[in-house]
Amino acid sequence: MSTRADRITARLTETFAPLLLQVVDESARHAGHAGAQPGGETHYAVLLVAAAFEGQARVGRSRAVHAALAEEFATGLHALSLALRTPAEHDATRR
Repeated sequence: MSTRADRITARLTETFAPLLLQVVDESARHAGHAGAQPGGETHYAVLLVAAAFEGQARVGRSRAVHAALAEEFATGLHALSLALRTPAEHDATRR
């Protein structure tokens, strides 16, 4: 069986065709917080760089990611920390 991180990676890759995607399980850092569950897989940090974000405002990007991961939210995903960038925006952060 795949992990939630594997499923998130697969779904975001399928939906956004990213140039860069990092999915990090940060559940251990949130133990005892709202939404945390024994066994983790509830809190993730995502860095997603995709041309699909061109022309989209920050809120629209976030909504698109949340929509793509609706099934994960319905089955225990509690929180995402999102860094959603176009390729040009990502290049600018590396200068």
